[in-house]
Formats: sequence, structure tokens, C-alpha cells
Amino acid sequence: MQIIVTRHRGLVEWLSSRGIEGRVLTHATEEDVSGKNVIGNLPLKLAAAANTVTTVEMPGLKPEQRGKDLSPEEMDAAGARLRAYKVTEV
Repeated sequence: MQIIVTRHRGLVEWLSSRGIEGRVLTHATEEDVSGKNVIGNLPLKLAAAANTVTTVEMPGLKPEQRGKDLSPEEMDAAGARLRAYKVTEV
């Protein structure tokens, strides 16, 4: 099962338009993400519990857009793309 951790409705819409869906949480616990593929930003401790963590990078994001709920069109204009990671505690 895939988990999407975000408080941004625009991100959920952007992912859905690309055929990516999952359980949406605004906050996650270790139990929520353990062994699962997660899309969103997580603290490293939670990221290490997940199977994979996929972030959305937007290299063209303007400073005034940070932290705002962007529309899928605004995300595309900012160059939104997915990048997956495996985090391991050492």
C-alpha cells in the first residue's frame, strides 16, 4: 500500500492526474509508514522505517510559493518531478 503524506490538496490532485493514488495522511506515525512506499516529506526517523520515500522536487518554485497549496498547473510550471529514496539508519 502506498501512503501520501501531505496537507496540500494540489499535490494529491497532481499525483492523481499521473495515476498515483494512495491513503492520504496529513501527519504520519512510524506505524503508518513502516515498510510502505511513501510520497511526501518525512522526518528521517520515519523515512528510515518506510520502504521508500518519494519526494516532489520543484526546481522552478518561487520563494513566495513555498509552503502554499499550489494547483497542479502551478506545480507543472515549477517543474514538479518525483524522486525516490531509500533511507537507512546507521
